[in-house]
Amino acid sequence: MNLKVKVFGPVRSTCVARVLVCLEEVGAEYELAHVHLPAGDHKGPAHLARSPFGQVPAFQDGDLILFESCAISRYELRKGASDLLRESSLAEAATVDAWLDAESHNFNKAMSAITFQAFVVPMFMGGTTDHKIIDEKLEKLKVALGVYEERLSRFKYLAGDFISLADLSHCPMAHYLLASPCASVLDAYPRVKAWIDGMMDRPSVKKVMELMDAS
Repeated sequence: MNLKVKVFGPVRSTCVARVLVCLEEVGAEYELAHVHLPAGDHKGPAHLARSPFGQVPAFQDGDLILFESCAISRYELRKGASDLLRESSLAEAATVDAWLDAESHNFNKAMSAITFQAFVVPMFMGGTTDHKIIDEKLEKLKVALGVYEERLSRFKYLAGDFISLADLSHCPMAHYLLASPCASVLDAYPRVKAWIDGMMDRPSVKKVMELMDAS
């Protein structure tokens, strides 16, 4: 009998959602264990035993405990024999890794600040959005989107003419972008907009985005 794996963290977290998309891609059964961040549960001893830096998600599969969403995502895709890592080709796998790194250092870096200011500060902290920070990070986001637009003029997806984790990994943060006051930035990047729209129609992504919205 296959036991469910367990994911620790709030589904609204983009890193948690990234892992859930991968679990949905391989059809894995999973249990989502909520971690209440405002109460500091992620810094408590139980969670620190799973995730030593006090971040979400943490992940359990039997005796195996993992942290870091990209590592968890890769593990699940390998376990589920998914082709989203393209590991049958050294060159394609390396290209997937390169665009995953590009996402982390460019797209996500800018979007994390935008998401924090647009959603977390007013909705969960009772504060006022700092539009100066949003404007600054939006300029950095535009640089990443410009690179993506050029790439997508030559290939169907970021790593080539095949969908991969490098694409799907963007979905949780792109979901927040589409819901933010900055969504219109995509109008200047039609290929990027079409790429995002296409991924949002994928069943695994649809299901997880619905969970994010319902939480």
